[in-house]
Amino acid sequence: MTTLSTHHAALVGLLPELEMVRADFPILERTVANGLPLVYLDSANTSQKPQVVIDAMVDHLERHNANIARAMHTLGAESTEAFEAARDKVAAFLGAPSRDEVIFTKNASEALNLVAHTLAWKGPRQVGPGDEIVITEMEHHSNIVPWQLLTERTGATLRWFGLTDDGHLDLSGIDSLITERTKVVSFTWVSNMLGTINPVAELTRRAHEVGAIVVVDASQAAPQLPIDLAAMAPEERPDVVVFTGHKVVGPTGIGVLWGRAGLLAELPPFLGGGEMIETVTMARSTYAPIPHKFEAGTPPIVEAVGLGAAVDYLGHLGLDVVRDHEHAITAYALEGLATVPGLTVVGPLDAAQRGGAISFEIDGVHPHDVAQVLDSRGIAVRAGHHCAKPAHARFGVQSTTRMSSYLYTTPGEIDALVEALEYTRSYFKLD
Repeated sequence: MTTLSTHHAALVGLLPELEMVRADFPILERTVANGLPLVYLDSANTSQKPQVVIDAMVDHLERHNANIARAMHTLGAESTEAFEAARDKVAAFLGAPSRDEVIFTKNASEALNLVAHTLAWKGPRQVGPGDEIVITEMEHHSNIVPWQLLTERTGATLRWFGLTDDGHLDLSGIDSLITERTKVVSFTWVSNMLGTINPVAELTRRAHEVGAIVVVDASQAAPQLPIDLAAMAPEERPDVVVFTGHKVVGPTGIGVLWGRAGLLAELPPFLGGGEMIETVTMARSTYAPIPHKFEAGTPPIVEAVGLGAAVDYLGHLGLDVVRDHEHAITAYALEGLATVPGLTVVGPLDAAQRGGAISFEIDGVHPHDVAQVLDSRGIAVRAGHHCAKPAHARFGVQSTTRMSSYLYTTPGEIDALVEALEYTRSYFKLD
């Protein structure tokens, strides 16, 4: 069994006052299977929520609930103020040059679809036959399917970066993949399956050299890496960055699209309805400026309030501190997993080159069976293809088990995982 003393060197950078942080998350006090304490190692799927996020949402529903930008009364004004304050908080969280570049969606998938869908419509950025879209083999399905749909609608061609055997992007052919025909380069900042951290600056710089739009899925990056868009060199700053609220200790049902103001002004609206209009006649309509042009209808108001509280919470802790904790606990987990016979990690083995999601196989045991045995021991992980089937196919596996840590994960929980994996091997008589 792995112990704290065995791999103490890997824990430099562990979040200070970790038990105090864990006390902020009421669900972590639960017991589950057989009365065992919950060991939650599925944060890449969805993170747990601190009490301040829960309280902010309850307070809004109890005391300030009203529609925004419509009602001419006190509650309406309070609700509108809370919603727009959340936009300010998210803009600060991303270091966005302007708050008006922050658009609320229902999740990252909708944000990616917004960009891909509107690029098929008439306008200065319209994609057509002869154009090329470049993605990568490690993408979540949400950053594959929208681009497949775009190319099917427009006659454009989809191309992609392959992967090296150690789980990194194969950039050896970057100049032949990103060419004057490239209209969009879209990629994940941090892989949800492999954990790989991708070279955003290098890919963005190359794409901008040929005039391509750069779209970055930061769903796994935003929870654990400091992002400061304004501090990036213009040639290395993506044109669009998306993430989802439920992975950054916020609620489900809320996502974020940050886009460069000039690009957002060029794109047509994604959905039509209330609030996104300037004026409507029976003959034609004109549209509100950004961000409202892309926020048709009643938005996820209380979810935005919860997201605002979530990024406040992360800001109070400090994303640099969260990053250091993730690095330390991931290094500890990799060392512990390496002690389990027959276990193979799929992805980079250097914690400095990856995030906290670690996918693995155990020889002779199906990943679903691994997850079920772990659940019987109180340990929550994910098993399957993690919405990344092409990446699994690249490594010749149908599925994997995935553990994913976060700011509240302790060394003791990693010890419990390793012990439970050893129990799993004995349960299936692999010893």
